[in-house]
Amino acid sequence: MSKSGKRYADDTLVLTLACGATAEAAAQKAGVSAATVYRRLADPAFQAKLTSARSEMVGRATAMLTAAAMEAVKTLLDLQGKTVAASARLGAAKAVLELGNRLRLEGELVGRLESIERALGLRT
Repeated sequence: MSKSGKRYADDTLVLTLACGATAEAAAQKAGVSAATVYRRLADPAFQAKLTSARSEMVGRATAMLTAAAMEAVKTLLDLQGKTVAASARLGAAKAVLELGNRLRLEGELVGRLESIERALGLRT
């Protein structure tokens, strides 16, 4: 792919900005001026691409964390074994209780929100 042209610059800007770069840093990476970046940021179609890229990145990160969660739970459970130091067992127990409670509450809230959305006709 050619490293010049509006499409390359836009793709580079979207990726760079979605990763948290400043407008100036993104401009330098894409080979455009900062004014061009600000002009692109004012364009609703470009904003939509940027929002979509950020959303996709968050989705990927969430999927990776979800995949790692089971191993983390196993580690916490292993740390509760009788052969582990009492202070580590206490920390693991607190973490299990705190995270379990947080997940339970989040699950309840999601269920309640889905019920409200269904009642309002926002979900089928």
